[in-house]
Amino acid sequence: MSDPASDLEAAFADEPALIPYVVAGDPGIEETKEYVRALVRGGADVIELGLPFSEPIADGPTIQNAIQRALSGGMTPDDYLELVSELDVDVPVVCMTYYNLIYQYGDEEGVEAFVSAAADAGVSGLIVPDLPVEESGPLRLACDEYGLDLVFIIAPTTTDRRKRRITEQASGFVYVQARMGTTGAQADVSGDTHDSLARLAESDLPKAVGFGVSEGEHAREIVSAGADGVVVGSALVDIVASGENVAERLESKAAELKSGAREGEQEIPEPERTSN
Repeated sequence: MSDPASDLEAAFADEPALIPYVVAGDPGIEETKEYVRALVRGGADVIELGLPFSEPIADGPTIQNAIQRALSGGMTPDDYLELVSELDVDVPVVCMTYYNLIYQYGDEEGVEAFVSAAADAGVSGLIVPDLPVEESGPLRLACDEYGLDLVFIIAPTTTDRRKRRITEQASGFVYVQARMGTTGAQADVSGDTHDSLARLAESDLPKAVGFGVSEGEHAREIVSAGADGVVVGSALVDIVASGENVAERLESKAAELKSGAREGEQEIPEPERTSN
């Protein structure tokens, strides 16, 4: 990989990146801060922090339920940004949310107000799964102006033409969707993962695989297939939902996933490495 262009891209520079996801405000703001710190202690290199939205079309039942709990607890975009500004961690934070919240934020419609506020709060990048790349121009420009990365998701069914457009617009990393459908922990790694990574081999951006990743063995297999990192959400949100020894279990799960990713890196023949 060439010299990193941002803090987010730099998170992949030395070893495979672990990107855990939790929902801000589930079950409360102070708990979220505690859980983020635990994930970083466990080895997280980037935190994907969900900004709750009432119609999370890309998320499965586990994360939908977490979003509902956060919304019922009163989480708002302003609360979210204040939470980020108060996080005392030294890893980049990526905001995963939906376009309507970004567009409607502030006194006037448009994306600049949210992007500016997010940059001030310390957000390093955005993931907006319901924003087509063909309509991403205004948000791309605002992110460029305020120094945020804009991460896009590439699915197994993404055409080669659209894949090229996405990689031209994306920054930070490319989020590789491991399987079709919504998010949710799975028992194994989809065969689509290997094909998707092969299709992205020529891109200089780091590739992080998500959707269904839940075990250290998954992380090992994904990284050994050529990924530069793994995104893990539902398996962690399940721990949060249990309410039992949450911080300790999140730290332990993060350590397991990070260890698996490192093991996977050791299995890659040197000429095939994409991130080091």
